Amino acid sequence: MTQAAKQMTEPTLDSAMGTIVYEQPLNERMRTFMRMDFLYNQALYQSEIGTAASSRAAIAALLDILAITTRGDMRSDCLKDLERHVTHLNEFQSRPGVDGSRLSSVIANLNRLRADLMNAGSNFLQPLRDSEFLNAIRLRSAIPGGTCEFDLPEYTCWLSQPAEERLAAFGQWLEILRPLCDAVAELLWLTRQNGKSRQETAKGGMFMISFDRDAPSQLLRIILPADRNLFPEISGGGQHRCNMRFLQWNGLGQRPAQVEDDVHFSLIVCP
Repeated sequence: MTQAAKQMTEPTLDSAMGTIVYEQPLNERMRTFMRMDFLYNQALYQSEIGTAASSRAAIAALLDILAITTRGDMRSDCLKDLERHVTHLNEFQSRPGVDGSRLSSVIANLNRLRADLMNAGSNFLQPLRDSEFLNAIRLRSAIPGGTCEFDLPEYTCWLSQPAEERLAAFGQWLEILRPLCDAVAELLWLTRQNGKSRQETAKGGMFMISFDRDAPSQLLRIILPADRNLFPEISGGGQHRCNMRFLQWNGLGQRPAQVEDDVHFSLIVCP
């Protein structure tokens, strides 16, 4: 297995359940959505702290989001997915046993997100892309340490301004991104909700997953006990299957080792 074929997952700690959820996207669109959501949450969190260091981290996340949005028409992809989910959910409204109130709430939220994204227009990110201030930071960020004070004195001056002024600037920038990022977050939530959990065993730490050829899957979720210090490494074996092996984390001073014992875990395949 080549290094390029390996894909590490992004863990989510559920302290209440004592588990870690590792997620693996199965197509390029899902990878892009998950990266966008990760960066947007980073930008939101860091921008609210108010220190100069956190403002730097928030700017870095913001610039990474802009870089991702140049690789395709994410707005169009989101609008298509929102429309698809609305159409699909509307079909359930007349079925018995469905919580009509909750379903209507979800559909209303999807319609609101779709309207917000439509109203934003196709060039909604242009103010961010045209910002001379952000562009100067973006260009220097390609150089290791390129945003230090002697490289970008204007940036240093801005970072020295009161936290309230920097928070106000972030508020304006993130508000531009909000229609797209809120839509991405909702689409990810729906994808996760559509998955069904099952218990699996990786014999000798190895496991192969096969997918339904007629219903392509978008996301894998692997749930492991947090106290086992195990993590999955997933490689794509083709469009219809992938291989997984579990490794034991042995601390920073040693390389992870593949587990030789059977590993019991929960697997959620999200269509």
